[in-house]
Amino acid sequence: MSGGGVIRFGLALLLSLAIGLAAPAIGWAGPVDWQELPATADGRQWWDAGSLRLTKSGNLSVLSRFQPAPEPGSSEPATRPGASTTATAGAEPGADEPAAGFKRPKPSDLYVMEIDCDQLLFRDTSINGLPQWGSQWQPVGGDGLIEETVAAVCEAGRPLLASR
Repeated sequence: MSGGGVIRFGLALLLSLAIGLAAPAIGWAGPVDWQELPATADGRQWWDAGSLRLTKSGNLSVLSRFQPAPEPGSSEPATRPGASTTATAGAEPGADEPAAGFKRPKPSDLYVMEIDCDQLLFRDTSINGLPQWGSQWQPVGGDGLIEETVAAVCEAGRPLLASR
């Protein structure tokens, strides 16, 4: 290989490495295994069993989804994570519009939660893909959906916690 070819190869290798380091989460993506918890007056909550991980600090990390409860008197249908609310290809224009008097479900939010199962604390490390730098630990008590989420995640993560 000539000197110019070695330089081009080296630059291509560095560029590939830089792209790989800039987007490491792409390699971690896996199937989503939503586990729905019992709904409360506050809304609905799911957690993703496929995202359950042990953090460097020995806590659990998990992806969760929260959908606020519908407003009283609305006729919102039950939805599930990943359900599409957009029109399908070839559908009539406006076919995805709600019928008169029908309200769309409120949008849901995605959270990456870090959970300290020993002390029953949690913090949101990411909300809708945005890092929450310096998020504070909060006690689990007082919010039924959070309590159920933490209980389910800690139970499922028991083998991970035993390996620390």
